[in-house]
Amino acid sequence: MLVTVNFNVHYHNTFSMALSNPTVTLSFKCIIDSYPSKPNLLFSSSSRQKLKTSHLVLQETDYGKWRNMISFFPGFRTKDRDVGSLKQELYETIAPLDRGAETTLEDQQRVDQIARKLESVNLVKEPLKSDLLNGKWELLYTTSQSILQTQRPKYLRPNGKIYQAINVDTLRAQNIETWPFYNQATANLVPLNSRRVAVKFDFFKIANLIPIKSPGSGRGQLEITYLDEDLRISRGNRGNLFILRMVDPSYRVPI
Repeated sequence: MLVTVNFNVHYHNTFSMALSNPTVTLSFKCIIDSYPSKPNLLFSSSSRQKLKTSHLVLQETDYGKWRNMISFFPGFRTKDRDVGSLKQELYETIAPLDRGAETTLEDQQRVDQIARKLESVNLVKEPLKSDLLNGKWELLYTTSQSILQTQRPKYLRPNGKIYQAINVDTLRAQNIETWPFYNQATANLVPLNSRRVAVKFDFFKIANLIPIKSPGSGRGQLEITYLDEDLRISRGNRGNLFILRMVDPSYRVPI
């Protein structure tokens, strides 16, 4: 009974958190047309002056159009480049942090700062309607102590990879621990809006062998704040941050 209670509490916290809880400057070469040094009898001095004026107006108008065009497209390139560099910075920052278990307050603030920058340029405004959400994700970083279990000796923590799978078509989710515990939990998702879901657990499995039906008390919320083809950032209802990387988009959560 004690083992069961501890397991339920652990997965209530774990799963509820993890699922809840320009200006462009270009150099131009200017080509100035020169007129013949000898007089041209077809043009008077006044008409030649008019020609020069209209020629310059045409050049200026064309330059304005070109300037508008080149200032429009780099906006997209700049945004894409910013997202790519932010993701690279995020991965490099969290790599030595042991999924969040080896962090200082400064580390946590730095990761949160980069995550918020990515969230501000998120292009998937309705992630619960996106196929990009489907599949198995690996947990790279979290602030959730119920997952990290840093109060325990290291050999009693989840030391292997931790996965989380979501299928939006069936509104099912699953948490999967590997070494050394191999625990699992599955849940139904209830959309609250296009970004946030309520999580209701229905099934647990201890050591991937012992099935336990949920008593109905395991609940939480999750808001998906950034999503693309290989990165997902989520925030739980208790303020915890979760950063996950896609590993298998074809994976299906058991019904």
